Amino acid sequence: MEFKYINILYAAITIFVTINYGLLLQGIIGKIYARVGKRVGIRIYQPWINIIRQWVTRSSIHHGIMYYLGPVFRFTGGGGILIFLPVIYGAPLFSSFVGTGDLLLVLYFMFIGTLGMALGGGEAGHPYSAIAVTRGLSQVTAAEVPLVLAIFSLTIQYGTMDIMKIVEAQQGSVLNWTLFTNPLATAAAMLAFLGSMMRSPFDVVLAPQEIPIGPPTEYQSQFLAMLMTNRTIFPVAKTVFYVTLFFGGIPLYDSFLLTFAVFFLKTFLVYMWSVFVGVSFPRFRVEQSIRFFLKWPLLIGAAAVIAAQIRY
Repeated sequence: MEFKYINILYAAITIFVTINYGLLLQGIIGKIYARVGKRVGIRIYQPWINIIRQWVTRSSIHHGIMYYLGPVFRFTGGGGILIFLPVIYGAPLFSSFVGTGDLLLVLYFMFIGTLGMALGGGEAGHPYSAIAVTRGLSQVTAAEVPLVLAIFSLTIQYGTMDIMKIVEAQQGSVLNWTLFTNPLATAAAMLAFLGSMMRSPFDVVLAPQEIPIGPPTEYQSQFLAMLMTNRTIFPVAKTVFYVTLFFGGIPLYDSFLLTFAVFFLKTFLVYMWSVFVGVSFPRFRVEQSIRFFLKWPLLIGAAAVIAAQIRY
């Protein structure tokens, strides 16, 4: 496909819309967590205030070069996933940056954000930052094993690694969704999704209720603002990725409102899967988390690959 400079504008608009949608989800989910704990919770618009406050401040703290590149890598991971996904299938504005989506490329972007944050955290001033880096990478790697197996199953099923073709194969009927044509791969991927979102019971790396360290205190001002911006993009991008592969994608309808209603409904329900589990189960220790992902999700993912190989 011929490159057009208008695609850069389309990508910028997609990221802008995603940031605001992610901030809205943060406000809503903050309210949900608070209500479950019988608290009032934050205001819905508080995430906008927090991120603007950090962008307009300055920092005089100096660390190694990777300390500054960590937020850049993190932002690149989230933005890279988003612009190489067909957010709305058939819509030029919210389509893939290049018109085709390479599945391996998106998987690389998913990991580069986590790896960049680990490298940045490793050069922070805290003496135990290496422990957090080890915990985070161990859990992320364990969670990605069943996801990769689910992806292998999809490539066998659809005979391609082009995301656009995978979305196209799911059009026409709800029964064409991967959810129904390959339920084992969907189950393995949705269990892996819990680890990638790092909500309870898989938030031991952050442990926000008890550890007064980590990115919110190691980073300040615009560095923290970039991390907070990516924290709005990354979850939404991963949610769109899952909707695209397993739940029929977001097709373009004749009605603009209907298209975005389907977009918000699908992404919100997939996002809420991690929230529901997060408010229902206590936190795992690191070894419990890794053991979980290398047990049932791994077995289901392996079964999905075997089943796809036999069937297709």
